[in-house]
Amino acid sequence: MYAIELDDFDIEQIAQSGQCFRINKTGDNRWTIIAFSRKLNVFQFGTHCGFDCSEDEFLEIWYDYFDLQTDYSKIKQMVKNTGDNYLINAVNFGYGVRVLRQDIWEMVVSYIISQQNNITRIKNIIERICQPFSDKFPTAIDLQNYTILDFQNLGLGYRAKFLFEMVQNVVNKKIILENLETMPYDDLIQYLKQFNGIGDKVANCIALFGLHKTEAFPIDVWMRRIINTKYSGNFDYKQFGKFAGIIQQYMFFYERCGMKK
Repeated sequence: MYAIELDDFDIEQIAQSGQCFRINKTGDNRWTIIAFSRKLNVFQFGTHCGFDCSEDEFLEIWYDYFDLQTDYSKIKQMVKNTGDNYLINAVNFGYGVRVLRQDIWEMVVSYIISQQNNITRIKNIIERICQPFSDKFPTAIDLQNYTILDFQNLGLGYRAKFLFEMVQNVVNKKIILENLETMPYDDLIQYLKQFNGIGDKVANCIALFGLHKTEAFPIDVWMRRIINTKYSGNFDYKQFGKFAGIIQQYMFFYERCGMKK
């Protein structure tokens, strides 16, 4: 067990922030994460955090995964300096939210599935996809023999065709995932949108959560509601530059989990 004190970190808030579909609460103050073909149990009591792995594994994998190298307190202060009451409330409510650095292929699949879908259904579909692989997230090679009907039977509906095509594109190297990492943000978004099933929102989710392009600002139903009701349809997220995507997560989490309280 590796124990550490962490500020600006709350695993429950991260789990509820809509960016990751394989974090589950498994007990009081306990969560289980499956990522990079590993399972990690996390315990948190205030700022006291325990991870059931060695210190070496934590520093090699999970430190980066949780984006612990980024000083979120500075981002929060930047928001507070704007004087924007809605954003200030969002930051204060989502004090422990962080943007995870997740596997690019898992994010491509997850956000193709996410179209016109809710978080519970997305999680259930992903669980069904992973089940035959002992909960490991399957690679494109693992899925290459799946048919559109196979994906439909997993609950993907009309999205089955999009995932089938993407699997074939990766297997046949029409898209090389490793090359996406070096693309500038604007080029990346335009490139991803060439593929069926990837529009502006999905492309930005892949950029933000799979490639940590934190200037990406995905706009879904929740975010459109905020922009329309709180900002009369005009929110200048570009003012936050490379932190726009982190601001988006504060806003999304506040709208989904805070405003109803």
